[in-house]
Amino acid sequence: MGDVQRQGADATADGLLLRRWARRSVDCLEERRGEINSLNVFPIPDSDTGTNLLFTMRAALDSAEALDGDVTSATRTANALARGAVAGARGNSGVILSQVIRGIAETVRGERINGRDLAEALQTGTELASRAVTDLVEGTIVTVLRASGEAAAQCVGVDLQSVALAAADAAAHALVKTPQQLDVLASAGVVDAGGLGLLVILDALVESVSGSSPDRAELGAGRNHGLIAEVSRRDHDWDRKSGPLECGDDSAQDFEVMYLVDESDDDLMAALRTRLAVLGDSIVIVSDGFGGWSVHVHCCDAGAAVEAGLEAGRVHGIRISSFLVDERDQLVARQEMKFQGHDARGVLAVVAGDGAAALFESEGASVLRCDDAPVTRAQLLGHIRTMDRTEVLVLPNGALSAQELVAVSAAARDPLHQVLLLSTSSMVQGLAALAVHDGSRNVADDGFTMSESAAATRWGSLRIAVERSLTFVGTCDPGDAIGLMGHEVVVIGPDVEASAARLIDLALGSGGELVTLLMGADAADGLSERMEAHVISTYPGVDVLIYQGGQPGDLFQLGVE
Repeated sequence: MGDVQRQGADATADGLLLRRWARRSVDCLEERRGEINSLNVFPIPDSDTGTNLLFTMRAALDSAEALDGDVTSATRTANALARGAVAGARGNSGVILSQVIRGIAETVRGERINGRDLAEALQTGTELASRAVTDLVEGTIVTVLRASGEAAAQCVGVDLQSVALAAADAAAHALVKTPQQLDVLASAGVVDAGGLGLLVILDALVESVSGSSPDRAELGAGRNHGLIAEVSRRDHDWDRKSGPLECGDDSAQDFEVMYLVDESDDDLMAALRTRLAVLGDSIVIVSDGFGGWSVHVHCCDAGAAVEAGLEAGRVHGIRISSFLVDERDQLVARQEMKFQGHDARGVLAVVAGDGAAALFESEGASVLRCDDAPVTRAQLLGHIRTMDRTEVLVLPNGALSAQELVAVSAAARDPLHQVLLLSTSSMVQGLAALAVHDGSRNVADDGFTMSESAAATRWGSLRIAVERSLTFVGTCDPGDAIGLMGHEVVVIGPDVEASAARLIDLALGSGGELVTLLMGADAADGLSERMEAHVISTYPGVDVLIYQGGQPGDLFQLGVE
């Protein structure tokens, strides 16, 4: 079946050609990834632009190849390419590329795509990419994209092959000029890496449509390329006084943060952009046109950037990269740490009470105290980073909300540190998890086993009400004993010991072999002994472990395994 259909001056292409173009783009980016990476000096000289473009285009291709049914439809294929590109976009350049592909999806309205469609798609992609970038800088991939769209627009009525070639030629010319527009490129003697990547993709389109690739000079090869210098000298129209558009100083940022957001809307995403502008720069937020968004930012507080996204909708696909140290150096450092005899894995527990802290420390855990004030995510993140471990298992023990833990988890991960935050909602669950900790296991297996043990531990607590309030089981008055299973009140009573015994009965109502009591600082003398006697006399065969935790607030925490 022919992918290109020629009808006089109006050659058209179908979904099969779009897939072939995506596949050829992937192949060409694979071949030239190293070259593109070597040119990457803006906005961060992290040598990953070629890799980001490749990953983005590969995600688009995978989405298109997963289509079933009619795969010849240009509309269906373009939509699949756009969804995959936005979901799999990597880095600034990848996010912008996703908008080029989305431009095609929003333009094509039929089974085939023609030259007019391609011209409109490139212009739409330029508009989408320009709106997505908070601080637009000339001399980048967007500049090259704009030039290709303008050239394509002048070919109205011309066949698809001619429009594609005109767009690619204009991109090549614009690419050579990028060092004139951006000082950092001129200083390094290179063209823009993202712009070169876009040219590779446009040339792949020309090849897919015509069967032959354009013959180009080696625009990106090496630094201080002669052609760049020649054009820089002769193009006297560039005004250095006005210079390029300014953007933030990315050298001050530590992390690149990317994630996807669903269940949101334009207003929430606009608010997210405003909040991210306070946290960092290089902000790019794009939509896939189907209710999903991709978010990109460079910042110092990765956790805050993720937390901002949580307020905008459902966040997933979080990716965080550090600019602080080269990944290869970090991996070497990890191996050196192991070689030098450092214990690779540590456990960090958030704990209240002197006795509880001593108990966790006796089991080999580091502790972060939360006796006098709630632990903040900044404190937890800081403590994780100060641990001399390449693998850290965190027992939050109910000290932070799930939203805060997501932010900490995202910010704590980097190539040097593997951090797992386990789902422990209380110190008794943390103790159950710590009891099965085995540092000789793979860290993921160890974390899974510990999480299973915590989840299998039913937990509750007994405390004294400090104010009148309405609960699920009735109204409590100040001074009443209130018993909770998890976070739900299940017992209210004026007598502490009777309420404590009732709470234990409810906890053991569905069975159990071991009861753990972690006694608080305000528990009356003898309360633990009387509760132990109650369990022994009422539930033969159930063992009881009692620890003096000394935690404020709870008279005791209760765990049943």
